[in-house]
Amino acid sequence: MKPRIASLLLFSLFALSCSLFQPTPTPAPEVSSTPDPLDTPWDDRSIFKDGLVSSAQWALDELGGATVYHVELEIADNLSHVNGSEKIRYTNTESQSLNEVRFRLFPNILGGKMEVSNLLVDNTTATPRYDLQNSLMIVPIAAPLAPGESVVIRMDFSVEVPRTVELNYGVLAYDQDVLALAHAYPMVSVFDEEGWNAEIPPQEGDVTYADASFFIVRVTAPKGVTVVASGRRVGFTEAEQTQSVVVASGPARDFYLAASPKYVETTINADGVLIRSYTTANFSEGSQYLVETAARAIKIFSARYAPYPYTELDFVSTPTLALGIEYPGMIAITSWIYDMENVAPNEYLEATVAHEVGHQWFYNLVGDDQLDDPWLDESLTQFITLQYFIDTYGLAGSEGFKSSLEFRWDMIARENIPIGLPVEDYDGATYSGIVYGRGPLFFVALRDAMGDSSFDAFLKEYTQSLTWKVSTPETLQSLAEKNCACELDAIFNEWVYP
Repeated sequence: MKPRIASLLLFSLFALSCSLFQPTPTPAPEVSSTPDPLDTPWDDRSIFKDGLVSSAQWALDELGGATVYHVELEIADNLSHVNGSEKIRYTNTESQSLNEVRFRLFPNILGGKMEVSNLLVDNTTATPRYDLQNSLMIVPIAAPLAPGESVVIRMDFSVEVPRTVELNYGVLAYDQDVLALAHAYPMVSVFDEEGWNAEIPPQEGDVTYADASFFIVRVTAPKGVTVVASGRRVGFTEAEQTQSVVVASGPARDFYLAASPKYVETTINADGVLIRSYTTANFSEGSQYLVETAARAIKIFSARYAPYPYTELDFVSTPTLALGIEYPGMIAITSWIYDMENVAPNEYLEATVAHEVGHQWFYNLVGDDQLDDPWLDESLTQFITLQYFIDTYGLAGSEGFKSSLEFRWDMIARENIPIGLPVEDYDGATYSGIVYGRGPLFFVALRDAMGDSSFDAFLKEYTQSLTWKVSTPETLQSLAEKNCACELDAIFNEWVYP
Protein backbone atom coordinates (compact mmCIF):
# COMPACT_ATOMS: atom_id res chain seq x y z
CA MET A 1 0.00 0.00 0.00
CA LYS A 2 1.23 3.49 -0.68
CA PRO A 3 3.34 4.84 2.14
CA ARG A 4 2.52 8.30 3.27
CA ILE A 5 4.75 10.24 5.63
CA ALA A 6 3.07 13.01 7.54
CA SER A 7 5.33 13.87 10.46
CA LEU A 8 4.38 16.84 12.59
CA LEU A 9 6.36 18.24 15.49
CA LEU A 10 4.02 18.35 18.46
CA PHE A 11 5.01 20.70 21.21
CA SER A 12 3.36 22.95 23.76
CA LEU A 13 4.28 26.56 24.27
CA PHE A 14 3.57 28.02 27.65
CA ALA A 15 4.12 31.71 26.96
CA LEU A 16 4.32 32.93 30.56
CA SER A 17 5.18 36.58 31.01
CA CYS A 18 7.66 35.71 33.76
CA SER A 19 9.62 33.29 31.57
CA LEU A 20 13.23 34.27 31.29
CA PHE A 21 14.18 31.41 28.93
CA GLN A 22 12.46 30.48 25.67
CA PRO A 23 13.74 27.12 24.30
CA THR A 24 14.50 27.00 20.60
CA PRO A 25 11.98 24.65 18.94
CA THR A 26 13.44 21.60 17.21
CA PRO A 27 12.92 21.97 13.41
CA ALA A 28 10.27 19.68 11.99
CA PRO A 29 11.64 16.96 9.74
CA GLU A 30 11.41 17.79 6.08
CA VAL A 31 8.44 16.24 4.29
CA SER A 32 8.99 15.30 0.67
CA SER A 33 7.18 17.58 -1.72
CA THR A 34 7.43 15.07 -4.56
CA PRO A 35 3.87 14.34 -5.67
CA ASP A 36 2.62 10.78 -5.53
CA PRO A 37 2.22 9.53 -9.14
CA LEU A 38 -1.03 7.82 -8.12
CA ASP A 39 -2.44 11.25 -7.25
CA THR A 40 -2.02 12.35 -10.88
CA PRO A 41 -5.22 14.10 -12.03
CA TRP A 42 -7.32 11.97 -14.34
CA ASP A 43 -6.88 14.26 -17.35
CA ASP A 44 -3.16 14.84 -16.86
CA ARG A 45 -1.37 12.63 -19.38
CA SER A 46 2.10 14.17 -18.95
CA ILE A 47 3.32 11.21 -16.88
CA PHE A 48 2.95 8.97 -19.94
CA LYS A 49 4.75 11.24 -22.40
CA ASP A 50 8.31 10.02 -21.82
CA GLY A 51 7.21 6.43 -22.36
CA LEU A 52 6.11 7.18 -25.93
CA VAL A 53 8.19 8.00 -28.97
CA SER A 54 7.46 11.45 -30.33
CA SER A 55 5.39 10.17 -33.25
CA ALA A 56 3.04 8.36 -30.82
CA GLN A 57 2.45 11.20 -28.37
CA TRP A 58 -0.59 12.50 -30.27
CA ALA A 59 -2.60 9.75 -28.57
CA LEU A 60 -2.31 11.49 -25.20
CA ASP A 61 -4.74 14.16 -26.38
CA GLU A 62 -6.80 12.07 -28.76
CA LEU A 63 -7.73 9.35 -26.28
CA GLY A 64 -9.43 11.63 -23.79
CA GLY A 65 -12.19 9.12 -23.08
CA ALA A 66 -9.90 6.16 -22.44
CA THR A 67 -10.17 4.40 -19.09
CA VAL A 68 -7.49 5.43 -16.58
CA TYR A 69 -6.33 2.94 -13.97
CA HIS A 70 -4.54 3.82 -10.73
CA VAL A 71 -3.52 0.48 -9.22
CA GLU A 72 -1.52 -0.65 -6.18
CA LEU A 73 -0.19 -4.21 -5.96
CA GLU A 74 1.48 -5.59 -2.84
CA ILE A 75 3.26 -8.89 -3.51
CA ALA A 76 3.73 -11.18 -0.50
CA ASP A 77 7.08 -12.65 0.48
CA ASN A 78 6.08 -16.02 -0.99
CA LEU A 79 5.37 -14.32 -4.36
CA SER A 80 2.05 -16.16 -4.70
CA HIS A 81 -0.35 -13.79 -2.95
CA VAL A 82 -1.16 -10.24 -4.00
CA ASN A 83 -3.22 -7.60 -2.23
CA GLY A 84 -4.32 -4.65 -4.31
CA SER A 85 -6.42 -1.56 -4.64
CA GLU A 86 -7.73 0.02 -7.79
CA LYS A 87 -9.23 3.36 -8.66
CA ILE A 88 -10.42 3.94 -12.21
CA ARG A 89 -12.02 6.76 -14.12
CA TYR A 90 -14.41 5.28 -16.69
CA THR A 91 -15.88 7.51 -19.38
CA ASN A 92 -18.91 6.50 -21.42
CA THR A 93 -17.71 6.82 -25.02
CA GLU A 94 -20.76 5.05 -26.40
CA SER A 95 -23.85 6.56 -28.05
CA GLN A 96 -26.21 5.33 -25.33
CA SER A 97 -26.48 5.73 -21.56
CA LEU A 98 -25.07 2.97 -19.36
CA ASN A 99 -26.51 1.66 -16.10
CA GLU A 100 -23.48 -0.40 -15.14
CA VAL A 101 -19.79 -0.99 -15.72
CA ARG A 102 -18.52 -4.54 -16.10
CA PHE A 103 -15.16 -5.87 -14.96
CA ARG A 104 -13.35 -9.12 -15.74
CA LEU A 105 -11.81 -10.97 -12.78
CA PHE A 106 -9.64 -13.32 -14.82
CA PRO A 107 -7.79 -15.09 -11.97
CA ASN A 108 -11.06 -16.87 -11.14
CA ILE A 109 -10.88 -18.80 -14.42
CA LEU A 110 -7.08 -19.08 -14.61
CA GLY A 111 -6.62 -21.41 -11.65
CA GLY A 112 -6.28 -18.67 -9.06
CA LYS A 113 -8.73 -16.66 -7.00
CA MET A 114 -9.67 -12.97 -6.96
CA GLU A 115 -11.95 -11.38 -4.39
CA VAL A 116 -13.14 -7.76 -4.44
CA SER A 117 -14.15 -5.69 -1.42
CA ASN A 118 -14.90 -2.09 -0.42
CA LEU A 119 -16.46 -1.22 -3.76
CA LEU A 120 -17.32 2.46 -4.20
CA VAL A 121 -18.92 4.24 -7.15
CA ASP A 122 -18.32 8.00 -6.91
CA ASN A 123 -17.70 7.52 -3.15
CA THR A 124 -20.96 5.63 -2.63
CA THR A 125 -20.94 1.99 -1.55
CA ALA A 126 -22.08 -0.34 -4.33
CA THR A 127 -23.04 -4.00 -4.33
CA PRO A 128 -21.90 -5.89 -7.45
CA ARG A 129 -23.36 -8.95 -9.13
CA TYR A 130 -21.22 -11.78 -10.43
CA ASP A 131 -21.43 -14.09 -13.43
CA LEU A 132 -19.30 -16.37 -15.61
CA GLN A 133 -17.90 -18.36 -12.70
CA ASN A 134 -17.19 -15.15 -10.78
CA SER A 135 -14.96 -13.92 -13.61
CA LEU A 136 -17.41 -11.11 -14.45
CA MET A 137 -18.25 -8.41 -11.91
CA ILE A 138 -21.22 -6.18 -12.77
CA VAL A 139 -21.08 -2.82 -10.99
CA PRO A 140 -24.37 -0.88 -10.92
CA ILE A 141 -24.46 2.89 -11.40
CA ALA A 142 -27.11 4.75 -9.42
CA ALA A 143 -28.00 7.19 -12.20
CA PRO A 144 -27.59 6.37 -15.91
CA LEU A 145 -24.18 7.40 -17.22
CA ALA A 146 -24.88 9.53 -20.28
CA PRO A 147 -22.54 9.61 -23.29
CA GLY A 148 -19.48 11.70 -22.44
CA GLU A 149 -19.98 11.42 -18.67
CA SER A 150 -17.48 9.78 -16.34
CA VAL A 151 -17.59 7.81 -13.11
CA VAL A 152 -14.85 6.97 -10.59
CA ILE A 153 -14.88 3.43 -9.24
CA ARG A 154 -12.73 2.27 -6.32
CA MET A 155 -12.15 -1.18 -4.88
CA ASP A 156 -9.77 -3.38 -2.93
CA PHE A 157 -8.93 -6.86 -4.14
CA SER A 158 -6.83 -9.89 -3.35
CA VAL A 159 -5.33 -12.50 -5.67
CA GLU A 160 -4.20 -16.03 -4.96
CA VAL A 161 -1.74 -16.99 -7.70
CA PRO A 162 -1.75 -20.62 -8.86
CA ARG A 163 1.46 -22.62 -8.47
CA THR A 164 0.97 -24.47 -11.73
CA VAL A 165 1.24 -23.53 -15.40
CA GLU A 166 -1.48 -25.90 -16.55
CA LEU A 167 -4.23 -23.35 -17.30
CA ASN A 168 -3.95 -20.98 -20.27
CA TYR A 169 -0.25 -21.74 -20.69
CA GLY A 170 0.62 -20.43 -17.22
CA VAL A 171 0.07 -16.73 -17.93
CA LEU A 172 -0.86 -16.33 -14.24
CA ALA A 173 1.39 -18.53 -12.13
CA TYR A 174 4.21 -18.74 -9.61
CA ASP A 175 6.58 -21.51 -10.65
CA GLN A 176 10.35 -22.08 -10.76
CA ASP A 177 10.99 -18.89 -8.76
CA VAL A 178 9.17 -16.76 -11.33
CA LEU A 179 5.94 -14.88 -10.72
CA ALA A 180 3.99 -14.27 -13.93
CA LEU A 181 1.19 -11.86 -13.10
CA ALA A 182 -1.13 -11.50 -16.09
CA HIS A 183 -4.62 -9.99 -15.91
CA ALA A 184 -4.28 -9.76 -12.11
CA TYR A 185 -6.38 -6.63 -11.61
CA PRO A 186 -10.11 -6.02 -12.23
CA MET A 187 -10.21 -5.14 -15.95
CA VAL A 188 -12.98 -3.12 -17.58
CA SER A 189 -14.82 -5.09 -20.26
CA VAL A 190 -15.24 -3.81 -23.80
CA PHE A 191 -18.59 -2.32 -24.76
CA ASP A 192 -19.13 -2.78 -28.49
CA GLU A 193 -21.96 -3.32 -30.97
CA GLU A 194 -22.89 -6.48 -29.03
CA GLY A 195 -23.11 -4.60 -25.72
CA TRP A 196 -20.82 -5.53 -22.83
CA ASN A 197 -18.56 -8.16 -24.34
CA ALA A 198 -17.69 -10.96 -21.93
CA GLU A 199 -17.47 -14.74 -22.07
CA ILE A 200 -15.49 -17.59 -20.59
CA PRO A 201 -12.61 -17.93 -23.06
CA PRO A 202 -11.35 -21.26 -24.37
CA GLN A 203 -7.98 -22.31 -22.98
CA GLU A 204 -6.37 -22.55 -26.44
CA GLY A 205 -6.31 -18.82 -27.20
CA ASP A 206 -5.90 -15.43 -25.58
CA VAL A 207 -8.36 -14.57 -22.83
CA THR A 208 -8.61 -10.79 -23.18
CA TYR A 209 -10.36 -8.34 -25.44
CA ALA A 210 -9.58 -4.83 -24.29
CA ASP A 211 -9.69 -1.18 -25.25
CA ALA A 212 -6.61 1.04 -25.08
CA SER A 213 -6.26 2.50 -21.57
CA PHE A 214 -3.78 4.30 -19.31
CA PHE A 215 -2.17 2.71 -16.23
CA ILE A 216 -0.27 4.09 -13.26
CA VAL A 217 0.73 1.16 -11.06
CA ARG A 218 2.68 0.94 -7.82
CA VAL A 219 4.15 -2.50 -7.09
CA THR A 220 5.44 -3.25 -3.60
CA ALA A 221 7.53 -6.42 -3.52
CA PRO A 222 10.16 -8.11 -1.36
CA LYS A 223 13.69 -6.77 -1.62
CA GLY A 224 15.99 -8.91 -3.70
CA VAL A 225 13.36 -9.63 -6.33
CA THR A 226 13.67 -8.09 -9.79
CA VAL A 227 10.29 -6.64 -10.77
CA VAL A 228 9.67 -6.09 -14.49
CA ALA A 229 6.42 -4.37 -15.40
CA SER A 230 4.65 -2.90 -18.40
CA GLY A 231 5.50 0.73 -19.02
CA ARG A 232 8.17 3.17 -17.89
CA ARG A 233 9.42 3.44 -14.34
CA VAL A 234 8.45 6.78 -12.80
CA GLY A 235 9.27 6.10 -9.17
CA PHE A 236 11.31 3.81 -6.93
CA THR A 237 11.84 3.59 -3.17
CA GLU A 238 13.26 1.01 -0.79
CA ALA A 239 12.49 0.14 2.81
CA GLU A 240 14.19 -2.35 5.10
CA GLN A 241 12.47 -5.41 3.64
CA THR A 242 10.58 -4.15 0.61
CA GLN A 243 10.89 -2.13 -2.57
CA SER A 244 8.28 0.00 -4.28
CA VAL A 245 8.27 0.44 -8.06
CA VAL A 246 5.89 2.85 -9.82
CA VAL A 247 5.31 2.56 -13.55
CA ALA A 248 3.22 4.49 -16.07
CA SER A 249 1.95 2.71 -19.16
CA GLY A 250 -0.30 3.87 -21.93
CA PRO A 251 -1.97 3.80 -24.24
CA ALA A 252 -1.99 0.04 -23.67
CA ARG A 253 -4.54 -2.77 -23.74
CA ASP A 254 -3.33 -4.57 -20.61
CA PHE A 255 -0.88 -4.45 -17.71
CA TYR A 256 1.57 -7.25 -16.94
CA LEU A 257 4.44 -7.88 -14.58
CA ALA A 258 6.91 -10.64 -13.83
CA ALA A 259 9.20 -10.96 -10.83
CA SER A 260 12.04 -13.29 -9.90
CA PRO A 261 15.13 -13.29 -7.66
CA LYS A 262 17.04 -14.98 -10.49
CA TYR A 263 16.69 -12.43 -13.28
CA VAL A 264 19.79 -10.97 -14.94
CA GLU A 265 19.35 -8.08 -17.37
CA THR A 266 20.66 -7.80 -20.94
CA THR A 267 20.14 -4.44 -22.64
CA ILE A 268 20.46 -2.92 -26.09
CA ASN A 269 19.42 0.51 -27.37
CA ALA A 270 18.10 0.40 -30.91
CA ASP A 271 16.98 3.56 -32.70
CA GLY A 272 15.77 5.18 -29.47
CA VAL A 273 14.05 2.07 -28.07
CA LEU A 274 15.56 0.50 -24.95
CA ILE A 275 15.23 -3.30 -25.29
CA ARG A 276 15.82 -5.41 -22.19
CA SER A 277 15.80 -9.14 -21.61
CA TYR A 278 15.52 -10.74 -18.17
CA THR A 279 16.48 -14.36 -17.68
CA THR A 280 18.91 -16.46 -15.65
CA ALA A 281 22.68 -15.91 -15.95
CA ASN A 282 23.28 -19.23 -17.74
CA PHE A 283 21.20 -18.02 -20.69
CA SER A 284 23.16 -14.81 -21.31
CA GLU A 285 24.05 -15.80 -24.89
CA GLY A 286 20.41 -16.44 -25.76
CA SER A 287 19.43 -13.20 -24.06
CA GLN A 288 21.85 -11.22 -26.23
CA TYR A 289 20.57 -12.99 -29.36
CA LEU A 290 17.02 -12.14 -28.31
CA VAL A 291 17.53 -8.38 -27.92
CA GLU A 292 19.36 -8.20 -31.25
CA THR A 293 16.50 -10.05 -32.95
CA ALA A 294 13.97 -7.73 -31.33
CA ALA A 295 15.89 -4.71 -32.56
CA ARG A 296 15.75 -5.99 -36.15
CA ALA A 297 12.04 -6.76 -35.89
CA ILE A 298 11.19 -3.31 -34.48
CA LYS A 299 13.11 -1.64 -37.31
CA ILE A 300 11.36 -3.71 -40.00
CA PHE A 301 7.83 -3.41 -38.61
CA SER A 302 8.21 0.30 -37.82
CA ALA A 303 9.20 1.02 -41.41
CA ARG A 304 6.51 -1.18 -42.94
CA TYR A 305 3.47 -0.45 -40.75
CA ALA A 306 3.83 2.33 -38.15
CA PRO A 307 6.52 3.39 -35.66
CA TYR A 308 6.83 1.27 -32.54
CA PRO A 309 4.99 3.47 -30.00
CA TYR A 310 7.02 3.01 -26.81
CA THR A 311 10.53 3.99 -25.75
CA GLU A 312 11.03 0.58 -24.08
CA LEU A 313 10.37 -3.09 -24.77
CA ASP A 314 11.00 -5.73 -22.10
CA PHE A 315 11.29 -9.51 -22.36
CA VAL A 316 11.07 -11.90 -19.42
CA SER A 317 11.71 -15.63 -19.35
CA THR A 318 8.93 -17.54 -17.61
CA PRO A 319 7.86 -21.20 -17.32
CA THR A 320 4.95 -20.54 -19.70
CA LEU A 321 3.84 -23.49 -21.81
CA ALA A 322 3.49 -21.18 -24.81
CA LEU A 323 6.60 -20.23 -26.77
CA GLY A 324 5.79 -16.58 -26.13
CA ILE A 325 2.96 -14.37 -24.93
CA GLU A 326 2.47 -10.74 -25.86
CA TYR A 327 1.64 -7.81 -23.60
CA PRO A 328 1.90 -4.08 -24.33
CA GLY A 329 5.57 -3.12 -24.28
CA MET A 330 6.44 -6.45 -22.65
CA ILE A 331 6.76 -10.06 -23.78
CA ALA A 332 6.99 -13.35 -21.88
CA ILE A 333 9.22 -16.00 -23.49
CA THR A 334 9.34 -19.61 -22.37
CA SER A 335 12.63 -20.19 -20.58
CA TRP A 336 13.93 -23.23 -22.46
CA ILE A 337 14.25 -21.56 -25.87
CA TYR A 338 16.89 -19.20 -24.44
CA ASP A 339 19.23 -22.22 -24.38
CA MET A 340 21.26 -21.74 -27.54
CA GLU A 341 23.44 -24.77 -26.84
CA ASN A 342 20.54 -27.19 -27.12
CA VAL A 343 18.00 -25.31 -29.26
CA ALA A 344 18.43 -24.04 -32.82
CA PRO A 345 17.97 -20.28 -32.28
CA ASN A 346 16.57 -19.47 -35.72
CA GLU A 347 14.08 -22.31 -35.39
CA TYR A 348 12.55 -21.28 -32.08
CA LEU A 349 13.99 -18.17 -30.47
CA GLU A 350 14.22 -15.90 -33.52
CA ALA A 351 10.80 -16.84 -34.90
CA THR A 352 9.15 -16.54 -31.48
CA VAL A 353 10.70 -13.16 -30.76
CA ALA A 354 9.80 -11.77 -34.19
CA HIS A 355 6.22 -13.05 -33.80
CA GLU A 356 5.73 -11.60 -30.32
CA VAL A 357 7.27 -8.29 -31.33
CA GLY A 358 4.81 -8.28 -34.24
CA HIS A 359 1.95 -8.40 -31.74
CA GLN A 360 2.96 -4.93 -30.57
CA TRP A 361 1.37 -3.84 -33.86
CA PHE A 362 -1.44 -6.39 -34.24
CA TYR A 363 -3.11 -6.86 -30.89
CA ASN A 364 -1.86 -3.74 -29.11
CA LEU A 365 -1.54 -0.91 -31.62
CA VAL A 366 -4.46 -2.26 -33.68
CA GLY A 367 -6.86 -4.11 -31.42
CA ASP A 368 -9.38 -6.80 -32.24
CA ASP A 369 -11.75 -9.21 -30.54
CA GLN A 370 -9.18 -11.92 -29.86
CA LEU A 371 -11.82 -14.47 -28.94
CA ASP A 372 -14.17 -13.99 -31.90
CA ASP A 373 -11.62 -12.93 -34.56
CA PRO A 374 -8.28 -14.46 -33.53
CA TRP A 375 -7.02 -14.41 -37.13
CA LEU A 376 -6.92 -10.60 -37.10
CA ASP A 377 -3.98 -10.67 -34.70
CA GLU A 378 -2.54 -14.21 -34.74
CA SER A 379 -2.71 -14.97 -38.47
CA LEU A 380 -1.62 -11.46 -39.43
CA THR A 381 1.24 -11.55 -36.93
CA GLN A 382 2.36 -14.91 -38.34
CA PHE A 383 2.38 -13.29 -41.78
CA ILE A 384 4.47 -10.31 -40.69
CA THR A 385 6.86 -12.76 -39.02
CA LEU A 386 7.28 -14.27 -42.48
CA GLN A 387 7.83 -10.71 -43.74
CA TYR A 388 10.55 -10.28 -41.10
CA PHE A 389 12.39 -13.34 -42.46
CA ILE A 390 12.02 -12.11 -46.05
CA ASP A 391 13.36 -8.65 -45.18
CA THR A 392 16.20 -10.08 -43.08
CA TYR A 393 17.34 -13.05 -45.18
CA GLY A 394 15.64 -12.71 -48.57
CA LEU A 395 13.10 -15.06 -50.14
CA ALA A 396 15.41 -18.07 -49.95
CA GLY A 397 16.14 -17.40 -46.29
CA SER A 398 12.44 -17.18 -45.46
CA GLU A 399 11.57 -20.62 -46.84
CA GLY A 400 12.20 -22.32 -43.50
CA PHE A 401 9.59 -20.24 -41.71
CA LYS A 402 7.13 -20.48 -44.59
CA SER A 403 7.56 -24.27 -44.52
CA SER A 404 6.63 -24.22 -40.83
CA LEU A 405 3.33 -22.52 -41.74
CA GLU A 406 2.67 -25.15 -44.39
CA PHE A 407 3.56 -27.86 -41.89
CA ARG A 408 0.97 -26.61 -39.39
CA TRP A 409 -1.73 -26.80 -42.05
CA ASP A 410 -0.46 -30.17 -43.27
CA MET A 411 -0.86 -31.52 -39.73
CA ILE A 412 -4.64 -31.31 -40.19
CA ALA A 413 -4.50 -32.60 -43.79
CA ARG A 414 -4.90 -29.06 -45.21
CA GLU A 415 -8.55 -29.02 -44.24
CA ASN A 416 -10.47 -26.21 -45.88
CA ILE A 417 -11.66 -24.72 -42.58
CA PRO A 418 -12.30 -20.94 -42.56
CA ILE A 419 -9.70 -18.87 -40.74
CA GLY A 420 -12.35 -16.42 -39.50
CA LEU A 421 -14.03 -18.57 -36.84
CA PRO A 422 -14.08 -17.80 -33.09
CA VAL A 423 -11.49 -19.60 -30.94
CA GLU A 424 -14.19 -21.79 -29.41
CA ASP A 425 -15.05 -23.27 -32.84
CA TYR A 426 -11.61 -24.86 -33.19
CA ASP A 427 -10.08 -27.71 -31.22
CA GLY A 428 -6.40 -27.49 -30.27
CA ALA A 429 -5.07 -29.06 -33.47
CA THR A 430 -7.29 -27.09 -35.85
CA TYR A 431 -6.61 -23.83 -33.98
CA SER A 432 -2.91 -24.29 -34.61
CA GLY A 433 -3.33 -25.56 -38.16
CA ILE A 434 -5.84 -22.95 -39.30
CA VAL A 435 -5.12 -19.76 -37.35
CA TYR A 436 -1.32 -20.17 -37.24
CA GLY A 437 -0.85 -22.10 -40.49
CA ARG A 438 -3.57 -21.49 -43.06
CA GLY A 439 -4.25 -17.96 -41.77
CA PRO A 440 -0.87 -16.43 -42.63
CA LEU A 441 -0.94 -18.23 -45.97
CA PHE A 442 -4.18 -16.36 -46.68
CA PHE A 443 -2.24 -13.10 -46.42
CA VAL A 444 0.33 -14.51 -48.86
CA ALA A 445 -2.52 -15.24 -51.28
CA LEU A 446 -4.03 -11.79 -50.64
CA ARG A 447 -0.70 -10.14 -51.43
CA ASP A 448 -0.47 -12.10 -54.67
CA ALA A 449 -4.03 -11.07 -55.61
CA MET A 450 -3.53 -7.38 -54.79
CA GLY A 451 0.05 -6.95 -56.00
CA ASP A 452 2.98 -6.12 -53.74
CA SER A 453 2.73 -2.31 -53.81
CA SER A 454 -1.03 -2.21 -53.21
CA PHE A 455 -0.75 -4.79 -50.45
CA ASP A 456 2.08 -2.93 -48.70
CA ALA A 457 0.11 0.34 -48.88
CA PHE A 458 -2.97 -1.43 -47.53
CA LEU A 459 -1.21 -2.82 -44.45
CA LYS A 460 0.38 0.54 -43.70
CA GLU A 461 -2.95 2.35 -43.97
CA TYR A 462 -4.68 -0.40 -41.99
CA THR A 463 -2.20 0.00 -39.13
CA GLN A 464 -2.05 3.77 -39.05
CA SER A 465 -5.77 4.45 -39.52
CA LEU A 466 -6.73 1.96 -36.78
CA THR A 467 -4.04 2.80 -34.23
CA TRP A 468 -5.51 2.42 -30.70
CA LYS A 469 -8.85 1.39 -32.21
CA VAL A 470 -10.48 -2.01 -32.68
CA SER A 471 -10.53 -3.64 -36.11
CA THR A 472 -13.03 -6.05 -37.63
CA PRO A 473 -12.84 -8.44 -40.60
CA GLU A 474 -15.07 -6.10 -42.59
CA THR A 475 -12.76 -3.16 -41.94
CA LEU A 476 -9.73 -5.12 -43.09
CA GLN A 477 -11.42 -6.24 -46.32
CA SER A 478 -12.72 -2.75 -47.05
CA LEU A 479 -9.26 -1.18 -46.73
CA ALA A 480 -7.72 -3.92 -48.85
CA GLU A 481 -10.27 -3.31 -51.61
CA LYS A 482 -9.70 0.44 -51.40
CA ASN A 483 -5.95 0.05 -51.92
CA CYS A 484 -6.16 -2.36 -54.84
CA ALA A 485 -9.27 -0.73 -56.37
CA CYS A 486 -10.62 -4.23 -56.77
CA GLU A 487 -13.29 -6.52 -55.39
CA LEU A 488 -12.01 -9.23 -53.02
CA ASP A 489 -15.17 -11.11 -52.03
CA ALA A 490 -14.02 -14.28 -53.77
CA ILE A 491 -10.72 -14.64 -51.91
CA PHE A 492 -12.23 -13.66 -48.55
CA ASN A 493 -15.07 -16.14 -49.03
CA GLU A 494 -12.60 -18.86 -49.96
CA TRP A 495 -10.27 -18.34 -47.01
CA VAL A 496 -11.92 -16.29 -44.24
CA TYR A 497 -15.67 -16.45 -43.92
CA PRO A 498 -17.71 -19.51 -42.92
